[in-house]
Amino acid sequence: MVGMTRRTLLGAAAAAAALPAFAASQDVRFGLDLFSIRSAPWDAFQFLDYAAKHGVKVVHFSEIRFLGSLEDDHLKLVRAHSEKLGIQVEIGMRSICPTSSAFDPKLGTAQEQIARMLHAAQVVGSPFVRCFLGFFNDRRAEGGIDRHIEKTVQVLRSVRSQVVDSGLKMAVENHGGDMQARELKTLIEAAGKDFVGACLDSGNPLWAIEDPHLTLETLAPYVLTSHVRDTAVWRVPEGAAVAWTRMGEGNVGIAEYIRKYRKLCAGRALSLEIIVTEPRIYPYLSDPKFWDAYRTTPAWEFSRFLAIAEKGKPLPPDPPVAKGKEAERERQDLEASMRWTQEQLRA
Repeated sequence: MVGMTRRTLLGAAAAAAALPAFAASQDVRFGLDLFSIRSAPWDAFQFLDYAAKHGVKVVHFSEIRFLGSLEDDHLKLVRAHSEKLGIQVEIGMRSICPTSSAFDPKLGTAQEQIARMLHAAQVVGSPFVRCFLGFFNDRRAEGGIDRHIEKTVQVLRSVRSQVVDSGLKMAVENHGGDMQARELKTLIEAAGKDFVGACLDSGNPLWAIEDPHLTLETLAPYVLTSHVRDTAVWRVPEGAAVAWTRMGEGNVGIAEYIRKYRKLCAGRALSLEIIVTEPRIYPYLSDPKFWDAYRTTPAWEFSRFLAIAEKGKPLPPDPPVAKGKEAERERQDLEASMRWTQEQLRA
């Protein structure tokens, strides 16, 4: 086994057995966020065909580029194809917070962008529009994350009548380390939980020094859909290292997370968003300025993150992805994660 990495071993095992037929779980719907295969040169119909081949029941078009177009005629064709395959479509957009570094004003005001996506969701048959506030760096900006939460709440309140009249909802994601669970809960409650819910991501809490089980426990009553991936966390001299992994390769208890999700969020999509990353260092021991972004984090919450890090072990490095092979690696990561997750859902 000398020279064999964990990825090589998993890949060999995957090649040795064909993907078995998968019967959908009765309590959650097995889904796929297309960001998992973001480098694939496919159109919306090819994405749907790929998902159907792997037993996926919900396809989450988390960005407009995966749909290809917001023109009604195109969206009607996408809807017809998804219905033919027995797949539910969910669609999403990016930041709706004008004060966030992630917001793109070239696409219009937040309200204009939301209006376009609400119409697209109606045409394509999505029950909501997924969106987000920003990224972890917004926590360090002037006014901290609270300033951005306040602005996002204002935007959502300003479009309430449009959302309600459309019969849809807005699903705000805990995205890229922007908000911790209690902060997203505050945003949803302040905006109006009658038309705003959560897109619950299991990987992003670790980018916000939070235990994903705490995130699930806090946000479960508001969940409209999900993004699921595993994470490895371990101690380093500066603080902790966080790396997103294939399902089953982390140490955050993702199998137990899935069991809890099936109980607490029955009927919702359990959608894989597989992103495998190099370690990100969180220098909470070596850099006092680190805490400027987390002054309001309760000690009892942070202690749950620490408990995960204390039990973790460094991951062996994977070989770099060869130029032009990004799409192939993403499919390998996703398909290994699909097999692992489907086994959990059969249990």
